[in-house]
Amino acid sequence: MTEKRKAVSLFSGAGGMDVGFSRAGFEIVFANDFDPIACKTYTYNHNSEIKVGDINNFFGDLSNLAGKVDLVFGGPPCQGFSVAGKMDPNDPRSKLLWSYLDVVSLVQPSVFVCENVKALGALEKWKDVRFEFLKRASKLGYETSFIILNSQDFNVPQSRERVFFIGVKGSNQFNLEQLFSKYKKKSPSVKEMISGLGKPGNDTHLNTCNAVITLASNPVLRKSPYAGMLFNGLGRPVKLNGYCSTLPASMGGNKTPIIDEAELYEGEGSWVEAYHKKLMAGELPPEFKEAPKRLRRLTLKEAIIIQTFPLDYRFAGGNSAIYRQIGNAVPCNLAEAVGKVASDLLDGIMNYSDTDLFDQARLVLA
Repeated sequence: MTEKRKAVSLFSGAGGMDVGFSRAGFEIVFANDFDPIACKTYTYNHNSEIKVGDINNFFGDLSNLAGKVDLVFGGPPCQGFSVAGKMDPNDPRSKLLWSYLDVVSLVQPSVFVCENVKALGALEKWKDVRFEFLKRASKLGYETSFIILNSQDFNVPQSRERVFFIGVKGSNQFNLEQLFSKYKKKSPSVKEMISGLGKPGNDTHLNTCNAVITLASNPVLRKSPYAGMLFNGLGRPVKLNGYCSTLPASMGGNKTPIIDEAELYEGEGSWVEAYHKKLMAGELPPEFKEAPKRLRRLTLKEAIIIQTFPLDYRFAGGNSAIYRQIGNAVPCNLAEAVGKVASDLLDGIMNYSDTDLFDQARLVLA
């Protein structure tokens, strides 16, 4: 193809999904986000203009794109559905899921991709919301299915699960498991990804979070040393020889993940694993609460790499605002895989199996 396919980006944030979809061959012709700082970041890194404000205020602009766009993609704010939030269906941000479908109705793309937290696709609590989304999409003329993907299966060193609702206008049945299987790529470990940066503390790798790390007086123990709560605050230790937990938007203070520098740079064993083993054996936490100096918080550059943004991606705002933008983003490498599946659906060249995930979803939701 000589001309790139056109896409509308909703709830764009700093542009993580847009990086991936651009790599997959899409040209973004409209982008929008409510956060002015994230929008400034977007303009630093993307050629397309981004509209700042409530998406409901731009329906007039979007109606002008009717019939001219191949794809609509985006992730409506997830706080209302997230297990990390209040899980309130009446949260005004939850209603933006329906605003997303309003845009689909206006623009009439051939394909849409709607991303959200795993809970929306997995929990019984949101069964009715899933069913309503599928029903409304069907009324708009879209065959729609959903799939839960883990970023670590798509070249992202992060165990971050998200649900993707994908609709195809007037489509025959399609199998998302089959479509995504060709783009799976096991990620290198966190250590392999970030060790090349070297220790923070110089002009090219700043130590961007100085929140003190203290040991919890009453640690919450889990089977894994990287779960539970060994430290005060919600910052969890990073599993350097594997994948880290989801990077939260609340990073920047004591919720920022924790790195073991001696393990990362000097080849020593994990202090966290050894400490966890002692606690599991019944040893009490020490009276001296400050963690050893070898432990520190994740830097911005490390977070950028773990979220698979380009290392030269330019962010607006102070450190806390940048951590928030990174944590809110869809990992770029995962987004690229989703974009390639969307492109395959547009090509119409896949040999779909007889298994219809849409029918499966209806059975689950019935």
